[in-house]
Amino acid sequence: MHTSWNRRDFLRRSSAATIAALAAGAPITSFLSSCASKKINSSADTVILLWMAGGMSHTDTFDPKKFTPFSKGMMANDVLSTFKSAPTALDGVYFSKGLDSIGKIMDKGTLIRSYVAADMGHILHSRHQYHWHTCYKPPQSVTAPHIGSWIAKELGPVNPVIPAFVNIGQRFTLGEGEELKAFHTAGFLGNEFGPFLIPDPSSGLESVKPPIGMSIGRFEKRNQLYNELMSNSAIGEFGSDYQKESLRRSMEQAYILLKSPEAAAFDLNNEPRESYDVYNTGKFGLGCLMARRLAEKGARFISVTTEYEPFKNWDTHDNGHTRLIDMKKQIDGPIARLIKDLERSGHLDRTLVILASEFSRDMMVEGRPELKVQEQVNQPDIIQDIKNYGMHRHFTDGGSILLFGGGIKKGNVYGKTAEERPCKTIEKPIMIDQIHQTIYHALGIAQDTHYLVEKRPFYTTPDGLGKCELELFA
Repeated sequence: MHTSWNRRDFLRRSSAATIAALAAGAPITSFLSSCASKKINSSADTVILLWMAGGMSHTDTFDPKKFTPFSKGMMANDVLSTFKSAPTALDGVYFSKGLDSIGKIMDKGTLIRSYVAADMGHILHSRHQYHWHTCYKPPQSVTAPHIGSWIAKELGPVNPVIPAFVNIGQRFTLGEGEELKAFHTAGFLGNEFGPFLIPDPSSGLESVKPPIGMSIGRFEKRNQLYNELMSNSAIGEFGSDYQKESLRRSMEQAYILLKSPEAAAFDLNNEPRESYDVYNTGKFGLGCLMARRLAEKGARFISVTTEYEPFKNWDTHDNGHTRLIDMKKQIDGPIARLIKDLERSGHLDRTLVILASEFSRDMMVEGRPELKVQEQVNQPDIIQDIKNYGMHRHFTDGGSILLFGGGIKKGNVYGKTAEERPCKTIEKPIMIDQIHQTIYHALGIAQDTHYLVEKRPFYTTPDGLGKCELELFA
């Protein structure tokens, strides 16, 4: 529980950005296409993104290969998977050991085994995460909106009281914090469509309360002063009228939530103990619980992250095998319970749940076989120490994504990677623009949706060329 929040903290969590951010967003100068050229029947109303931040190895999670147990003096090139395989609910489909609960629910969703990340030269997590979340390679001449912001802008909230876009679990006080902030934004779409940030779900209720020591009445007065400040011509140089009005509306939305009974959805103490205990594997597990509660109350887009922190969590530059033992414990039970709870409450049919990571990992290959980049890990050819036993290098030529609900096929496997190193995609490669357009298609957002920014059309995917993968739908 946070005990030292100040007013600035509250304003930062209540809006997608501060007044200074107004200058960063280019104004929308002309509206071209809202629902775009034609209406699409939607199969989903809500999206939950379960973000495996840091680079989740496909061969040690959802696409296991030949298992080679650790032994001193082993050849590194012989190691494809450091865990045994375990059967799933699908005949002939195996997951890496430790993901047994998720494996048991794969008859409810689709497993993609052919995600291919972009080539961007020297591999940096924040750049690839920016690309995954916005569909645009950095840097850009304008601030590209997060996919959650596009969805919030095009569809609005399901429930006008609940923020349309909620981001759970990521702090910006860590390494690469400023780089992570760069894509946690609505960009030119306006601050009201940016993420409502909840760094720690165990303190979620604090995110919708005034800071300690400030009464609601006092906050009302400060909110009034804030609106007067926003209308003051003296700050006119900070952004367009559109951006200032958008920021004002974001604060109004925070104020409405503050006084609403729906704010109780952020309070995990209201959850029955049996359910809470299954989700309580740490911040990510409790984030899944909050995501379920918010989805049931009408959030439109919810992101839950294992949190990117350099050299921690999925960012396995060493001790890959031992680190993944813990990571699997954090995600396996909560994700399986989330899917079953959504199905039980009748929400899964209209909620698209996605599990993804910025790229995969391999023991030997950095980048991809035909386009290797600078190696960032000293991986010995002969392994003598357990710390070198694991997938430590960034691999962009194969990866796994899970999809559940929202009209997605059940019990389906899409794509394939090679059984021997390099374990690259060999069937049905799928890129990030296809993933984005598939999500938009499920929500009924047309492919050519775009706005005119600085007299140029800016599409949901670059040049509007991303194609929905219809084969993923039932």
